[in-house]
Amino acid sequence: MALRAKRPAARLLVADPAGRLLLFRFTPDDRPPFWATPGGGVERGETFEEAARRELLEETGLDVEPGPCVAIRQVTFKMFDGVEVDAEERFFVVAVDAPDIDTGNHTDLEKRIMQSHRWWTPQELAEQAETYFPVDLLDIWRDLPAVPQP
Repeated sequence: MALRAKRPAARLLVADPAGRLLLFRFTPDDRPPFWATPGGGVERGETFEEAARRELLEETGLDVEPGPCVAIRQVTFKMFDGVEVDAEERFFVVAVDAPDIDTGNHTDLEKRIMQSHRWWTPQELAEQAETYFPVDLLDIWRDLPAVPQP
C-alpha cells in the first residue's frame, strides 16, 4: 500500500452580507465539474492562518483577515496533477461587505479550471445537481455562528 502525500490546506467560507457563500466551479479534464470553497495548500513555513489569508488574496483579491477556524476535515483525494493526497483541511470564516471579487491573481492552472464563481444560499446549493466540496458543506454552514459583518 503506497503512502499518500500529506497536504495541509486552508479553506475559506466567504460570506457576503446576504448570508451567501462563495464557491468556485472547477472544470478539470479528468473528472466532472464541481463546486468548492476558495482555498488551497499550506506552504512550507506557513501557519494555516497565514495560508488562509494568502489564499483569500490570491483567489478572490480580498485583503481581509480571515476569522476563526470553524471546522477541520481529513479527506483523501486526487490533485489535478494526479497525485493522491491525505489532506487536513481547516475552514476559516471570512465576512465581506460586498460580493465583489477579483480573480486577477489566479495561477495559470486556476485560470484554466476555475472559470466561474457564484454566491450561493443554502437552499440554492441544496437544490442544484452538481457536486460540491466539502460534501458536508451545508452542515458546516448550518452550524456556523452568526457571521459578523465587516
